[in-house]
Amino acid sequence: MSMFCYQCQETAKGTGCTMRGVCGKTADVSNLQDLLMYTLKGISVYALEARQAKIATPEADKFIMEGLFATITNANFDKEHFVVLIKQALIVRDNVKAALVKAGVKVDAANDSTRSIWRKLTDWFTADGAAEASHDSTLWFADNAPEFEKKAATVGILATENEDVRSLRELLTYGVKGMAAYAEHAYTLGYMEDAIFAFMQKALVATTNDKLSADELVALVMECGKYGVDVMALLDKANTSTYGNPEITKVNIGVRNNPGILISGHDLKDLEELLEQTQGTGVDVYTHGEMLPAHYYPAFKKYTNFAGNYGNAWWLQDKEFETFNGPILMTTNCLVPPKASYKDRVYVTGVVGFEGLKEIGERKNGKPKDFTALIAHAKKCPPPNELEQGEIIGGFAHNQVLALADKVVDAVKSGAIKRFFVMAGCDGRMKSRDYYAEFAKALPKDTVILTAGCAKYRYNKLPLGDIGGIPRVLDAGQCNDSYSLAIIALKLKEVFGLDDINKLPISYNIAWYEQKAVIVLLALLYLGVKNIHLGPTLPGFLSPNVVKVLIEQFGIGGISNPEDDIKMFMA
Repeated sequence: MSMFCYQCQETAKGTGCTMRGVCGKTADVSNLQDLLMYTLKGISVYALEARQAKIATPEADKFIMEGLFATITNANFDKEHFVVLIKQALIVRDNVKAALVKAGVKVDAANDSTRSIWRKLTDWFTADGAAEASHDSTLWFADNAPEFEKKAATVGILATENEDVRSLRELLTYGVKGMAAYAEHAYTLGYMEDAIFAFMQKALVATTNDKLSADELVALVMECGKYGVDVMALLDKANTSTYGNPEITKVNIGVRNNPGILISGHDLKDLEELLEQTQGTGVDVYTHGEMLPAHYYPAFKKYTNFAGNYGNAWWLQDKEFETFNGPILMTTNCLVPPKASYKDRVYVTGVVGFEGLKEIGERKNGKPKDFTALIAHAKKCPPPNELEQGEIIGGFAHNQVLALADKVVDAVKSGAIKRFFVMAGCDGRMKSRDYYAEFAKALPKDTVILTAGCAKYRYNKLPLGDIGGIPRVLDAGQCNDSYSLAIIALKLKEVFGLDDINKLPISYNIAWYEQKAVIVLLALLYLGVKNIHLGPTLPGFLSPNVVKVLIEQFGIGGISNPEDDIKMFMA
């Protein structure tokens, strides 16, 4: 076993990747991510002490958030990036400690459960012969790889021997990783909440505390769901305050005759700056994957070169990037290791990384990112090859649906709509995910699908029709817009005068893939939603005893086949 990772749904055999990640992550990158996670826990120890002493730690808050995001599935495959982050972690840690000492706070090293690893990491990164220049970090790591792998094993997932404790720690950790991703999107737009940073650090420190009981860890997992709601509300506020409330919008899925840039991921600020810089250049901009919902925001509709959406969910990019012809910008996670045939056209920015790809630098001195090279590249490329024609409709976030509340309520009261199905979440490669397309096709005609995230690509182009003018697929947006679906449910509960959200005619059949889906699930559990069915498989990181708790307390279930599951839901 040269690595161990089971944080995504596609993990090998449903139990864990031990040689190479199914996602494409190599063993050395996986081990470095384990070491980075450990350093983030160590920084969190001191950051929490600083909070108690009323000392602000903005550098540590930002670093921990971005470090967590970098370890999420399909975000960064570049080992050099993680070596640099670990070295930077030592600096961030020392800065927080220095602030504590300056304020007269006695730092109790005995309470720092990470102190021995910190000492060893410091020795490694300051040892004679260790390359200081970041471009030499990978070579230096290669020379010391056996030692790194040995130490990674002492701080990685399997270092927690008790299966149930390990399961709860990882459930908490993956929830925090998803939270960090959403917090980072909001942070980019200038929105942040100190309580969210504080909880991320509290949760990370808790995963090092061997004295916590299983019940205490379960309580922390539920608290994570509370902050999951908070962070999604914060991001919703950031997005809508900056770009307006999403509107019902028809999005073109064909192509034009101009050269184009394809933008994927989730970062709306990157899209805004790219659209500004491509205005009048003769270059069109298309969205891909989770960037599709950008078309629903009013602020982006003024750009005449915002051409439409190209392709489908993230896992098809190795085919769709090939046919696009122009350059591609990856703004957040959901990167598939690129093929050599189009690798020279892929640009990355933010937390995204892969060896050999061109990088768009960060914003400096309040100025936007510079996409000059990307635009120049696009001008040399032919227009995209057409994959399909037509339009798809979306924009059904909470503000828009609540504006139609009377129409929706009347449809429910009249019996025109018998049941809503929340089918939010993630898409993925597995053949078993065909289930969701078949499920959507087989649903009775008097049902409506509420969706968010890339799971929608399994059914958002199917001719499912409408009910009295209400489309049978209501797309709220990106995965974080699952928050909208929760708001809609809570509003319907109020309108119908119910005392329990679970009495609504709403069923939850959610597809998951990575850690943002984990925080969405925990947020729904915190809001009191029960009987959520999760597929195509239950998480490999859940031990049998933890699964038993989730079933008994929350009614969590799996999936079987569309026909039997629909009968079960409709009953």
